Amino acid sequence: MTDNAGVDVIEVRPGLLMLRFPIGQAYLWVDGDDDLTLIDAGWAGAAPRIEEALRGRGLRPEGLRRIVLTHCHRDHVGAAGELAARYGAEVMAHALDAPVVRGEAPVPDPVLLDWEVPLYEHGLTVPVAPPTRVDREVRDGDGLGFGGGARVVHTPGHTDGSIAVHLPRHGVLFTGDTVASVGRPALGVFHVDRERAGASMRRLAGLAPDTVCCGHGDPLTDGAADALREAAERDAPAPRR
Repeated sequence: MTDNAGVDVIEVRPGLLMLRFPIGQAYLWVDGDDDLTLIDAGWAGAAPRIEEALRGRGLRPEGLRRIVLTHCHRDHVGAAGELAARYGAEVMAHALDAPVVRGEAPVPDPVLLDWEVPLYEHGLTVPVAPPTRVDREVRDGDGLGFGGGARVVHTPGHTDGSIAVHLPRHGVLFTGDTVASVGRPALGVFHVDRERAGASMRRLAGLAPDTVCCGHGDPLTDGAADALREAAERDAPAPRR
């Protein structure tokens, strides 16, 4: 992470912070001072900045209990290993992306639309994530042990092992990169299988969340369920029968 690449901290709602990096973002869910969960982990080398950001909010990084990776891309995995090593946090990723996170398999190449090419090349300026341990491989429907019943929603398409994290009790949904919200919610970019990503987006819209936290762009907190449903109907229509 470059010296001038800081971390902006934004409160999405009580107990939920967004950590925004120059490209991409992570989220912090707070169940208590000693029960913190990171959803994604930002850039390689960002651990000191993340720690500083937490302390600036009166939180102790020592309370970090788990890091849930929504998928294997460098801007989501980067600091996970360093943070886990410092604080003993459990790192979780879907079983299909875990070998990539560990460095045992290559990062899958997306199938790019023409207009995505320059955006993708810009994203490659993020430092490569180091091989990172995965302590627990998760699958669709698994409980994650935080947020009063957080669950894994398998969302293949962006990568084979992409996941969303759903907190039904709180009406919160973390979409990873299946959905983006730059200006308005939309199907994300850089998918290995755009059709499957669209199907995953439709599934997420069916959860009707009150708060939607995407991997890129501003969280949706006002009319989120309708906005996500409308975006899915526009960008990911159901296949014709």
